[in-house]
Amino acid sequence: MLKLAMRLLRQRPGTSIATLVALAGGVMILMTLAVFVESGLRFQPDPGRYAAADVVVAHQHITISTKEFDGEVSTSQVPLPEGKVPAGLADKIRAVPGVTDVQAGPQAIAVKVASPDAITQVDALAEEAGVEAYAGKDRGWAESSASIEARSLLLEAGSAFGGYVVMLIVFVVAGTVGLSVRHRRRDLALLRAVAATPRQVRSLVVAEAAVVGLASAAIGIPAGLWSTHWVHDQLVTRGFLPAEFPIAAPGIAAAVATVTTMLIAVLAARIAARRVAKIRPAEALGEIAVEPPRGGRIRLASGLFTLAAGVTSTFFAAGTSGTAAMAAAVGMLYLFVLAVALLAPWINEFAARLLAPALRRVWGVSGELAVANLRANARGMAAVLSALVLSVGFGGSVWFLQDNLQRQTVTQSRDGMLADRVLADPQGLPATTADRVRRTGGVEAATGVQHTSVVVRVFDGAETVVARTVEPSQLGSTMDLGVREGSLAGLTGDTMAVSALQASSSGWKVGDQAEMWLADGTLVKRSVVAIYDRGLGFGDVVMPYASGPYDEILVRTDGRADPALAALGQVRTADDLTGQLGRDLAISAWLNKLLITVMVAYAALAAGNTMVMAALARGRELALLRLSGVTRRQVRRMVNAEQVGLLGAALTVGVVIAGMTLVAVVRALTGQLVPYVPPMGWAVVLGGATALALVTTILPVGRLLRVPPVQAAGTKE
Repeated sequence: MLKLAMRLLRQRPGTSIATLVALAGGVMILMTLAVFVESGLRFQPDPGRYAAADVVVAHQHITISTKEFDGEVSTSQVPLPEGKVPAGLADKIRAVPGVTDVQAGPQAIAVKVASPDAITQVDALAEEAGVEAYAGKDRGWAESSASIEARSLLLEAGSAFGGYVVMLIVFVVAGTVGLSVRHRRRDLALLRAVAATPRQVRSLVVAEAAVVGLASAAIGIPAGLWSTHWVHDQLVTRGFLPAEFPIAAPGIAAAVATVTTMLIAVLAARIAARRVAKIRPAEALGEIAVEPPRGGRIRLASGLFTLAAGVTSTFFAAGTSGTAAMAAAVGMLYLFVLAVALLAPWINEFAARLLAPALRRVWGVSGELAVANLRANARGMAAVLSALVLSVGFGGSVWFLQDNLQRQTVTQSRDGMLADRVLADPQGLPATTADRVRRTGGVEAATGVQHTSVVVRVFDGAETVVARTVEPSQLGSTMDLGVREGSLAGLTGDTMAVSALQASSSGWKVGDQAEMWLADGTLVKRSVVAIYDRGLGFGDVVMPYASGPYDEILVRTDGRADPALAALGQVRTADDLTGQLGRDLAISAWLNKLLITVMVAYAALAAGNTMVMAALARGRELALLRLSGVTRRQVRRMVNAEQVGLLGAALTVGVVIAGMTLVAVVRALTGQLVPYVPPMGWAVVLGGATALALVTTILPVGRLLRVPPVQAAGTKE
């Protein structure tokens, strides 16, 4: 079977190359992603200043326990930005027999011991106090560093996009391989007609997929090496990754990417060959000559079930906010795309019936032929519709999400900033500086601000959210948080104000006692006194100032206070602060946009690949039309009419899916019902999809029409 598979692949270079391109692209993307995930998993921080210690006690994370619906208790760990060890723990450790030295600091306690038993006792004391003890090679985890933060970024990005990338590759590879097998149904039917068994046919198709998969590794792995090197340089240049962060060798990642794509290709080929392999030898050629326009009942039922799940996610996303709505919206995108892939034959046939009058009116006889072709080939063009919807859905939703987040964050910061000056210092500003600012001539109001974060429960775990501690006395004169419920007048003592997004995610209302962890790991309960709208611009939690230096002081002036303020620190305008915020967001959004660009580009590649395959497979069909009296011009017009019908259906479905997803996510994250789309945004998405469809169809068809019809009618599909 392997020898026959190799011979058949050489006889059909078009479909082989198309499958090779899809698989090689999948290997490249998966390999690059896998290298960075593996690098994060293998990373071991250097002990640094704790190299001389035997044990380091620190508070780097908290463990959250959550009771599941089935009664089981699950735990998750959340890193702490400013974890501190409890007071008095150092004295308890000093009293442990075998401890020879203890050096206590605000972040950590370095311990030297004379016996292994002392390490065990120190570990027990740390666990009792709710902190961690690090010994041996794990000592480096006790100290925060840029490399540890980079590791978290790699793992978070990998886990967030890894599943989506794999699902995308499944869509692309399965569609390409399935279309390739369908285009070769005459060859496979001929094998059945000459007494090949179903198992032999399936083995042949699987062998072909495996051979192409191995060949794709020869292209995908070198491409993956290049893309890994380029992405690494970009991450270092843009400050996401320290230059010294160790990157894992690509061997394991290359193997994982190759095996994954091969498994997907083999499974897709086996499924696609199932129908041909099951038919009787005597009926093979007759049954396969005309492909059924629709799919089977199982496909229809699966498509309807997936569509129902997508609709359910839509209502869930529309009825909730915060993290729950965002998760529902992203899941909704995939569910709808999958539903389109399953229901594509029926969608194509419905679109052909719906557009038939317009196509006949505009293109005449060619339009009539186009309608007949669209209806007869509804199943064959299912992969084309799915690929177009996939690229439009991704390009029109996930990409624009980042633009909406950046725009809304900057807008909230600008609209809510009542102060016109910001006083700051790299070393922090003493608490007394705020009073000095208020006594400065030309100053109307001043509010000291500390930037921090808190840990709150969400779903079955917890997450870190941005927070601010502020002096509440003149807060209303320096910032407008957009309060919708409650009042900031009660922001004193153990109280807090929360954003509407966070309140919805956590189920908090005004007057509730909210439980959370401060940045140092302290568990607190605070009363919610206000809920505000501008959480993206000012953080999700605002608490009264307690102690410590200010990160900045917001100042409202009459325009004459700059010289006096300059003597107290660095003075910037509020517009400068907003502009810097926009630039910082653009940098932080770069990684997301890079990953999204890869996904959209791969989806577009799949669409182009699929349409070229579909067009080149029509050689005999177009030749028969020309032999029956249809002119070359009429054939071209027929193809144009078909493209209008197919594009109309694909763009309509894709835009609806993208629009629903974008509205749901933007509403969940910003509260806005109408998402922002850059002026040229939809033009690029729709225009790009249209141009891609036309180029990948018109050019191959033009090539087919240059072949004499008598010669083309006798060639293989």
